[in-house]
Amino acid sequence: MSLLMPALALLSVVSAGIGGVLWARLRRLRQAAAGEASGLRRRLAELQERCDELARLAARDPVTGVWNHRHLQQTLEREVERRARRQKPGERVPELAVVLLEVDGFEAVTAEHGRDRARAVLRDLAQRLTVEVRRSDVLGLVGGTEFLVVLPDTGAAGAAKVAERLCWAVRRHRLLDFTVDPVDPQERPRPTANGLLATAGIAVLPDDGGHPVPLLRAADRALAAAKQQGAVQRRGTGSGRHGSVSPCAAPGPSAQSGPARSVAAVVVPGEVRRS
Repeated sequence: MSLLMPALALLSVVSAGIGGVLWARLRRLRQAAAGEASGLRRRLAELQERCDELARLAARDPVTGVWNHRHLQQTLEREVERRARRQKPGERVPELAVVLLEVDGFEAVTAEHGRDRARAVLRDLAQRLTVEVRRSDVLGLVGGTEFLVVLPDTGAAGAAKVAERLCWAVRRHRLLDFTVDPVDPQERPRPTANGLLATAGIAVLPDDGGHPVPLLRAADRALAAAKQQGAVQRRGTGSGRHGSVSPCAAPGPSAQSGPARSVAAVVVPGEVRRS
């Protein structure tokens, strides 16, 4: 009995020591696990940020910085599907418009100033065009110098106004300053026209097609009709100066009826002021 009590006391001390060591080790393991989990969360956040950045880069045109053809196609398909879900039995499908805008005249800029300057002009113009559309609209480059604008909840008249505004923006756009002499930085008189010609074609869902493919084909036909109309007007006026006529959209009968709407060709003065 006399030996049992000290043995039990010694055993208690040893157990307490072992328990303390185990508790300290468990706490260190928990801290290490928490630190590792925190590091993994930071790493995952970094990877997610990089993936988002790569996704943004993949959806942007590398020259102009606006949306590319792939992103525009996905956006148009998504908007068409969204309108199909919103359609109620017996009601008309909510309208969706697209504007196909082609800008001509960059060949002369390339020939005179080189490809780098021409790309800089195109990039500057593309950024300028993005200011002319709403935040809900999607503008991008579909190839060369051809832009596409997806206009949710917009009919023919609204799309015509957007097309007209974009055409005027092209004609008003001030090219990069090629007229400054590096020796004499005093600015020389600027030309009254920038030599760029804008043409637009409009198509509206559901009148011109219920799916992206026929809708884009209708817009392309409208663009071709507008270009032909502009060419006829240039021949009629006897003007051989490139860019003297800009086929721009204007609200009117052509924007209110008929499939595959084209846009009217209007003479654009050299100096244009926004009303």
